[in-house]
Amino acid sequence: MKKHSRWRLGAKRVAVTAVTGLAVSALLAGCATSSPASPTSAPAFSQSDIDKALDQETTITIWTWATTLTGIVEAFEKEHPKITVNVVNVGTGAAHYTKLENALKAGSGAPDLATVEYSVLPQFALGGDLVDLNTFGYGDLEDEFTPSVWNSTNVNGGLYELPHNAGPMALFYNKTVFDQFGIDVPTTWAEYADAAKKIHAADPTVYLAADNGDAGFTTSMLWAAGSKPFQTTGTEDVTIDMSDEGAQKFTDFYSPLIEDGLLAPLAGFSNEWYQGLANGKIATLATGAWMAGSLKSGVPTGAGQWRVAPLPVYEKGDTASAMNGGGGYAMLNQGSEQNQLVSAAFLKYMEAGPGVQLSIDAGQFPATTADLQSDAFLNKTNDYFGGQEINKVFAQSAADVVPGWQYLPYQSYANSVFGDTAGQAYIGKTTLADGLTAWGDQLVTFGNQQGFTVK
Repeated sequence: MKKHSRWRLGAKRVAVTAVTGLAVSALLAGCATSSPASPTSAPAFSQSDIDKALDQETTITIWTWATTLTGIVEAFEKEHPKITVNVVNVGTGAAHYTKLENALKAGSGAPDLATVEYSVLPQFALGGDLVDLNTFGYGDLEDEFTPSVWNSTNVNGGLYELPHNAGPMALFYNKTVFDQFGIDVPTTWAEYADAAKKIHAADPTVYLAADNGDAGFTTSMLWAAGSKPFQTTGTEDVTIDMSDEGAQKFTDFYSPLIEDGLLAPLAGFSNEWYQGLANGKIATLATGAWMAGSLKSGVPTGAGQWRVAPLPVYEKGDTASAMNGGGGYAMLNQGSEQNQLVSAAFLKYMEAGPGVQLSIDAGQFPATTADLQSDAFLNKTNDYFGGQEINKVFAQSAADVVPGWQYLPYQSYANSVFGDTAGQAYIGKTTLADGLTAWGDQLVTFGNQQGFTVK
């Protein structure tokens, strides 16, 4: 493998839609890299090695912006009194990754574990900065997780995270607004476009949705349309195609919404965006399951008004969805063997042990098969959503995720230049199709400059 040069992630504004899958309160898109491969050698460490490490005074550090680890850390430390787990927030999204990159470049100062979203995982894994969890035999845990999310944690045959959460997409809609205008909940994207026209025609201050050009949302929508714009083979060969059949389906449907001014030109998670959700001026959100918690905390006055429906499809009877948001905790390779063993124990406790239910209780949407099939989970009603059993919608979406999606091994850079290329369509300076082509062209150039072979 060639040595790919590093790049700073904070030089431009990075679109962060999956960034909030973990925090259950912000934005970016999330999932998938190359297909998993079975480890070719026996694990270097056994459970006995891990148990011995847990009996030694050790402190490990985790960098994350998530606010849901407190209960897990407390329970783990209680069970293992010689272990201390320090959780540090060094920033959200781009700021977090910039500090992580700087520590890796310096060769010291990195944490033992760090939040790394599924979309960003390949660049760290292919850069040789992460510990392959097959070292601890964790490849044997595959059957505990849903395939679409498990695939996201495997890069070029290595396992670099245990899935922490998932962001299967759904359509969140304000039932009060739909009832007010007498509009049925769309089941196809054509019906969605018609609803956008009807709502805005009836009241020009009301929009079906908001979008001012977001890389994470766009990639998730391409995914749901069956597009495969990014494909990586091995560690170096990358193919970029922004005009395949799925991309054309998406742009044919979505371009008129932009060009006809049917989308509120607001940035997600801005004050104005929250106000629009609260006062009924934005009627839907097509996004990941984590939005259920974000609506409850960010739009408390919407309680009882919002509902969840399956993500619309292009043809009636189809079943197609995608992921938006989500990630896990990667182990950085700067830590000592002792710290890596303890970190491995914490990871298993959090992602395949008692910590799973603690995460669910804190508002995370699980990536574990058992929970997604549990009657207790599926049948749980949610008062904010009018007593609806919303987990059933999310679980079906997770099952309907279109297979084969991959992110680039430099996805953070890709997100950072989206606004300068495809994002120009949202201010009338290009078409969406041409903007996506320009985005792809820039990513080809950059990838080749970084030592990949991109076409």
